[in-house]
Amino acid sequence: MKPKQVFSVVTSILSILLVSLAADAQQPQRVARVGWMSLATPTAPALNFDVFRQGLRDLGYVEGQNLVLEPRYTGGKNELLPELYSLA
Repeated sequence: MKPKQVFSVVTSILSILLVSLAADAQQPQRVARVGWMSLATPTAPALNFDVFRQGLRDLGYVEGQNLVLEPRYTGGKNELLPELYSLA
């Protein structure tokens, strides 16, 4: 094989590798959407919610980057829980 042909083959292989690496780097990050149902109110959320959020942070989830939290509150009305569940 001539040196010019070897150069062409090596250049082609490197181009293919670089294009595949660039394609992998551009894959959008998956965002987790988590619902939270609570008997509390939005102005006085359940204490467990903050603990839950901290646990997600400990696992590497960051709100607004790879996590969306969707809290739903009943204001102490148990009968609203099935309705909240159907919104999910």
